[in-house]
Amino acid sequence: MNKTQVRNSFLLLLTAIIWGSAFVAQSVGMEYVEPFTFTFTRSIIGGIVLIPVIVLLRKTRSAGMRREAQGKDVATQPHLARESVKTDSMKSMSRSAGMRITKYEWLGGICCGIALCAASNFQQIGMLHTTVGKAGFITALYVVIVPILGLFLKKRVPILIWLCVVLSVVGLYLLCMPKGAFTVAQGDVLVLICALLFSFHILIIDYFSPKGDGVVISCIQFFVCGILSGIIMLFVENPSFANIMDAKWSILYAGALSSGVAYTLQVVAQKNVNPTVASLILCLESVVAVLAGWIILGDKLTSRELAGCIFMFVAIVLAQLPISKKERK
Repeated sequence: MNKTQVRNSFLLLLTAIIWGSAFVAQSVGMEYVEPFTFTFTRSIIGGIVLIPVIVLLRKTRSAGMRREAQGKDVATQPHLARESVKTDSMKSMSRSAGMRITKYEWLGGICCGIALCAASNFQQIGMLHTTVGKAGFITALYVVIVPILGLFLKKRVPILIWLCVVLSVVGLYLLCMPKGAFTVAQGDVLVLICALLFSFHILIIDYFSPKGDGVVISCIQFFVCGILSGIIMLFVENPSFANIMDAKWSILYAGALSSGVAYTLQVVAQKNVNPTVASLILCLESVVAVLAGWIILGDKLTSRELAGCIFMFVAIVLAQLPISKKERK
């Protein structure tokens, strides 16, 4: 492993730490504001943070394309030298690398934003009735749910994924159901619905991301999520600017760091890192959520609940392992 891979792996670990500890920020923030208010403010901040990132990335990409075009023009037509740089090819590259947003980026951002709004708010409401650690592990089940949803898209589900489903069900039982009882807490059910909705969110991203700029789609989705949450907030909650200011650090952490900075770190760090390694590192988000809840909030898990976390973590890790082409067919 070279220095670049080591650095990028560390950045992915930092991303997992930010995302995992964001569950604490969400829990603390809702001591002051209601769920839709938190999602509204967090999402708008996340969208704003990504705007300069988009500008910087596109300027960098545009500069690289210009240098590449200069090299090609000078190499193939040396008599034109620098004048040839100002040709139609350069202009078209400049336009493609500019700030224009394509229809697929708009459509993808809107669809992702609707799914993100539903998933985020189910998670926020659920966290009012469950612990940070439980929320972290149950949310991470989208890693297992996504391949299962592939059945409806006529995709074969490998045996390994079915094993992950069994481990997840056992883990959920141990984590969410008290000993000797067959009842599940309201918060756990809501967060499980959140995991299902995040699975749909991932499938939507998977469809639109090859058709446009992932960071642009993400920026649009944050604004759409924020606007939709804001509309619902006005009808079902009583937002107060004073309460929002009381929760400002939690909102800033969840919005700026978790949504803006961590997403950018993921985009940058996944270059030159094996996708399987990247996925496994990001799986640590759920572990960080448990540790952060224990250290910062004093949340404690029983030995039964810890066993459930272990089953679920094994399932999440196994679901990330590479699958042979033969098994995929």
